[in-house]
Amino acid sequence: MQSAVDFPGTSRIHIALATQHLGPSKAFYEVLFGVSPTKVRPGYVKFEPVEPSVNLTLNEVLTPEAASRPVSHFGVQVRSTEAVQQAKARLEAAGLPTLVEESTSCCYAVQDKVWVSDPDGNRWEVFVVTQDDVHQPQAEANACCAPAAATSGAGASGAGTPSAAASCASPTQPPAPEASSGCCAPAPDGSSCC
Repeated sequence: MQSAVDFPGTSRIHIALATQHLGPSKAFYEVLFGVSPTKVRPGYVKFEPVEPSVNLTLNEVLTPEAASRPVSHFGVQVRSTEAVQQAKARLEAAGLPTLVEESTSCCYAVQDKVWVSDPDGNRWEVFVVTQDDVHQPQAEANACCAPAAATSGAGASGAGTPSAAASCASPTQPPAPEASSGCCAPAPDGSSCC
């Protein structure tokens, strides 16, 4: 499937920032980039300047604990599901555990993606937007973006195994602090909670 979003080049960097001050942050990035946001929704603002080519999202958080981690996650936006699958194969061939989400509704769009964490625990997604600007109720946007099923890597072998998505409010897995942000990043333990 091809990207529903046009952007320069074959990929671009994505940065998702947590903020307790969405309005002032929106105003700051309008001045910094010299452009208006391309998407504004409750608790969510997206900038897509052509130069520098970046997909920057601001995700409103409601607690100081969540705001203390200003970077929600990083990403590489690509043009096709095939490019996502190629990234998954490359990551797993290197023995890195991955989490796959297909046709997941998050950030007011439908996306195919693969997640991986770097050695310091920074979460990265390689993703394609297959449908842009879809309706997403505020309650859903402020909750986890848990897929019905995902594939998680199995250690050094790189072989993925199907796994049911963990409930973000399960007794053994409390919601991650940034769950109110509307982000879609899996928790550091590999679960698909924000």
